[in-house]
Formats: sequence, structure tokens, C-alpha cells
Amino acid sequence: MISIIDYGAGNLRSVQNTLAELGATYKLIDTPEAIRAADKLVLPGVGHFGQLMQSLDALKLRQPILEKIAAGNPFFGICLGMQALFSSSAEAPDLEGLSIYPERIERFPAGARVPHMGWNSLKPRPDSKLLRGLNEPIYVYFANSYYAPPIEATSATCDYQLPFSAVLERDNIYGVQFHPEKSGPTGLKIMSNFLELA
Repeated sequence: MISIIDYGAGNLRSVQNTLAELGATYKLIDTPEAIRAADKLVLPGVGHFGQLMQSLDALKLRQPILEKIAAGNPFFGICLGMQALFSSSAEAPDLEGLSIYPERIERFPAGARVPHMGWNSLKPRPDSKLLRGLNEPIYVYFANSYYAPPIEATSATCDYQLPFSAVLERDNIYGVQFHPEKSGPTGLKIMSNFLELA
């Protein structure tokens, strides 16, 4: 069963609808006990990095999430939920992320129209597991003013003023900067691939 982390914000309904369309069983969870009992975690996210991290800390969810990731349980971060995997963000520089990755989330350069909103294409690595079975060009739906730099775990980038991480894959940890739940059949395939991997 998929456990969707409910921290009081995020695209919960869209993610629920996508999982339901795929025939996946899921539940919403918001307590440390539920996190520790979960098999597979999804962290959706829209809005502000600081709000997300403060909400996770207020609910005492940070440590249980890190414990489950360290234990090898599948984790899937969507949009802001992916950015939470990094150490910090220029959006809330005084707040620490989950720090799975040491890099910082940055704002798109001055002069870029933000948010980066709408459909854009991916440049995948051939070994990407989340994008398996998709033929290029792969278009997905974005809505982000901040971005993760390309890192070793990046399995697909997107170009908007500069290349940034659009898909992360490392061991049991997966993340996407775009919204698969708003990306039509392509997004369904990506979610289906995660469910198979998980």
C-alpha cells in the first residue's frame, strides 16, 4: 500500500486520483507512528519550501521519514516533495531540508519568467527507471519557481534558462520536479513505473 504524507498542503486530491486510476491502494497519513508503519511513502508538494519543512517538523514527521528512507523503503517526492530531499532552499534559507542530498535549491535566474509553468520536455538518461517505456520527446507539466541543480542522482534534466534536475533516482529514493498527476498518460506511466519499482 502507498502512504501519502499529509502535512496539511499539497496536491493530495490529484495524487489520490492518479493512484486510484492505476488501481493502487493508498491511504493518507500524518503521524510519526503511521510513517514508521508505512511500506511506501509519497510526499507531494506545492507551495513554499519553508511551510513544508515547518509542517513536517510540527507534526514530528522528519525523523520517521529519514528512518524509512534509510531502511530502504521506497520514497517518491513530487515537486516540492522532491526539493525537500535537499539540504536547503533559497526560498527559505534558514530552514534545513531532509538533507539526503547536500546541494541547495535555487531560484531561477533574474529575467526568467517564474513560475516555470506548463509543459516542457525531459532529457533522460537511458537507464532511467521512472521513465522506462516512454518514447522521446517526453513532455510533462511543471509549476516551479525554484530548481534543483543536476547531481549524480539526476536521471533526467529539463532546460529552462539552464538545465536542472527533473527526475532523481538513487537506490530507493525517487523524485520528480514536475507534476505526474497533471501530465496525462505520460504521468500515469511514470507513477505506474514507481509502483512497479516499489
